[in-house]
Parts: sequence; structure tokens; C-alpha cells
Amino acid sequence: MIDNLSLALTHGLMLLAAFLLLRRPDLDREDAALREKTHRRWGKRGA
Repeated sequence: MIDNLSLALTHGLMLLAAFLLLRRPDLDREDAALREKTHRRWGKRGA
């Protein structure tokens, strides 16, 4: 019983994570990736 519960819980959480990632509005936009490149938080300073 516990094995089935743990399998259902982990698969359900992975399904929820995939669903939430696929609903992101910036997933299909290329300008978001360009904006992230130019405004890096952890990149080299002054570059």
C-alpha cells in the first residue's frame, strides 16, 4: 500500500511540475531568453 502511495505521490508531483512549466508565458518567446542574457545577475561584472 505504501509503495503505491509513494509512486502516485511522486508521479503526481512530477505531472504538476510539468504542467506548471508548460503553462509559463515566456516558454515560447525568444525575446525572454535575450533579455535574460543581457540582464544576468550572476555574470561577470562590467561585461
